[in-house]
Amino acid sequence: MKAIWAALCAVVCVATPGSAQNAYPQRQITMVVPFAAGGTTDVIGRIMADDMSRTLGQQIVVENVTGAGGTVGVTRVAKATPDGYTILMGNLGTQAASVGLYPKLTYDPRTDFEPIMNAAATPMLVVAKKDLPVKDFKDLVALLKAKGETLNYGTGGVGATSHLTCLFLDSLVGAKPQHVPFRGSGPALNALIAGQIDYVCDQTVAVVPQIQAGTVNGLVVAVPNRLSVVPDVPTSAEQGLPEFQATGWNALFAPKGTPPAIVERLNAAARAALANEGTRKRLLELGAELPDEAGRSPQALGQLVASEIEKWVPVIRKAGVTVN
Repeated sequence: MKAIWAALCAVVCVATPGSAQNAYPQRQITMVVPFAAGGTTDVIGRIMADDMSRTLGQQIVVENVTGAGGTVGVTRVAKATPDGYTILMGNLGTQAASVGLYPKLTYDPRTDFEPIMNAAATPMLVVAKKDLPVKDFKDLVALLKAKGETLNYGTGGVGATSHLTCLFLDSLVGAKPQHVPFRGSGPALNALIAGQIDYVCDQTVAVVPQIQAGTVNGLVVAVPNRLSVVPDVPTSAEQGLPEFQATGWNALFAPKGTPPAIVERLNAAARAALANEGTRKRLLELGAELPDEAGRSPQALGQLVASEIEKWVPVIRKAGVTVN
C-alpha cells in the first residue's frame, strides 16, 4: 500500500507544474492599453482581446492606464507578476521612441518584456480640421513653412506615434508648430473634430472612419501607395514630399520572465485572431496592415523593437525633444 501511495505521489508531484501551465489561463486576463479609449492602440487592443478571449476560454479585459506618453501603463506591465495574467498592447511610441525621449525611463523595451506578437501595422496620415484653409497636403506644407508657429497639432502625448510622425514632418519642412499633447489619440481626434486644434498625424485605424464620415479633411497618407479604404487621399510622393514615410505598429508584450509555454499560448491565440476572417475584416476595414506569417512570431517582434529603436532615437535626438 505504501508503494502505491508513493507512486501516486510521484505522479502528482511531476504532473502538477505541467498541469498548471497546460491549464492556463484559469482566470481573467488584463490587457493594459497605455492610452485613453478610442485611439488606435485601444481599438486594435479591443479587437484582438475580443477574439483572443474566445480562443483562450477566459475573458481578456482591456484597461486603459494613461499618462506620460503611455509610459505609465507600460511601466505597470513591466513590474507585473510574469504569470500571463497582465499583458500589454504597446506601440512604436512606448516600445521604441520612449528610449530616446525619456532619460529616466524606468523600463527597457528590449529587455524588460517577452514579445508575444505584432498585431497590426498602421500607415500614418495627416488630417486637418474642416475649416483649416488648405485643400491638400501641399497647401499644409506651404502654410507650415510660412506660418508654422501659428498652427498647432494634437497628439496622443509626448512620444506617442502621432507625436513622432508630426515631429518627423516638422524636421522635413523646417517648421515649429505648437504641440498640444492629450492622454491618447482618441481625445486629440475629438478636439480636431471640434475644431480646437488644426491637424493631427495619426494612424489609419483612428482617422479613416472620420475621413469617410467627412468630419475631418484627409490630406496625405505617409506610405508609398494609396490606401483602398481612403482612395481619394494622395500619398506624400504624389504631393512633393516623398521622404515623409511613416508607419506605426501595435504589438502584444508580457512581463519579462513569463514562462515560454504561456507566451506561446498567447501567441497562438493572437495568430488565431489574425486568421479569423471576421477579425481580419474589422482590422483591414480600418486601414490596418497585418503581418505575414513570418512576422507573427515573438522573435520577429523582438527584432522589430530593436530596429525601430535604432531608427527613431536619432530622429528624436536631432529634434532635441526630451521628457524629464
